[in-house]
Amino acid sequence: MAITRSLWLSVVVLAVGAVTECGCQGGASAAPALPGGLAVGSIVDTAQTRCYSAAGVMSAPAPGQTFYGQDAQFDGLQPAYRDNGDGTVSDLNTGMMWQQDPGDKVTFAQAVAGADGFSLAGFTDWRLPTIKELYSLTRFDGVTGMSSAGSTPYIDTDYFVFCYGDETGERFIDSQYVSSTQYVSTTMGGNPTVFGVNFADGRIKGYPESDPRGGQKLFYCMHVRGPSGYGVNEFVDNGDGTVTDAATGLMWQQADSGEGLNWQEALDYAERLTLAGHSDWRLPNAKELQSIVDYARSPDTTGSAAIDPILDCTRITNEAGQADFGYYWSGTTHVDGPRNWGACYVSFGRAMGYMRGTWMDVHGAGAQRSDPKSGDPADYPYGFGPQGDARRVYNMVRCVREAD
Repeated sequence: MAITRSLWLSVVVLAVGAVTECGCQGGASAAPALPGGLAVGSIVDTAQTRCYSAAGVMSAPAPGQTFYGQDAQFDGLQPAYRDNGDGTVSDLNTGMMWQQDPGDKVTFAQAVAGADGFSLAGFTDWRLPTIKELYSLTRFDGVTGMSSAGSTPYIDTDYFVFCYGDETGERFIDSQYVSSTQYVSTTMGGNPTVFGVNFADGRIKGYPESDPRGGQKLFYCMHVRGPSGYGVNEFVDNGDGTVTDAATGLMWQQADSGEGLNWQEALDYAERLTLAGHSDWRLPNAKELQSIVDYARSPDTTGSAAIDPILDCTRITNEAGQADFGYYWSGTTHVDGPRNWGACYVSFGRAMGYMRGTWMDVHGAGAQRSDPKSGDPADYPYGFGPQGDARRVYNMVRCVREAD
């Protein structure tokens, strides 16, 4: 049963001195050891279990068949939570504890100011999550329909309170959750920007801190506590064209595809790749791919892609004629509309869009959006959607495998 705010408020009991994960009584305490010896940085799976072509749900393809090698065909660390019965939820994979109900929307400034004094379930060591911590909660069994009634949130509503925007008088997709991660550049023509996850439509975007339509942008804010190492990379150059992230146990192709491919071509590229004696390469899922973003970098501030320079990125020229870096395919399908089965990508360069008659960075390097799996980019001369997201269709590939 999904948890709505009204249901949650009617049943939750905030018990002072509730028993914590380590068996202690209330108050701040160190995070417990994780189950099964898992590392704090272990990436939680997307929970996508269906296979998709460019035209909808399909039976799982076999090796060598069209659309083989997508997200649903590889099982990762499955999401696992515990409702602590005190307004908090524990992630049993990452060791993080989350505020269950984000409450009313706030500005970014209010979220920052409120974190220091936030207290819940006897704990006072809460913080705003980083964008990687927040994205760890995303599920890609979500569906974006034409209304909230025809949609499924991209967060587990068996554990977390969630509201679509139309419940608060906004567009139904206005359910953006704020992180502590600010964009090191600006978006939409010079606006200071903070990254957030939209659990209504399954995207990461950089949002201007001031609403371009006037006033301050409002977000949901869900505090977190516990281990703070999630998403901190520990890259090792293996000297053979591969890089291992010791924090996640994933081995990455050091170079990229060097050219843009459509999604089927990207899947084929991964299936055919043999590198450093390994032939089990695949497309990363959306959460694995986002795990290697370096949010301290951007084309405008460091002249680089938003990634550690140990990993190579092919330079491109973007829609505005700027030197830039590409979008990179994941193996994860984004069900974004009644007949739209695109695939998720992460932008390691500017996340371009067409607004106010010109191309610009609208969502920031490190955004996660989606593209059609096939087609002609020329069919989208002004992008797509409210911010005119650039639809390239032919995106870069960086393959991944589990390190031995």
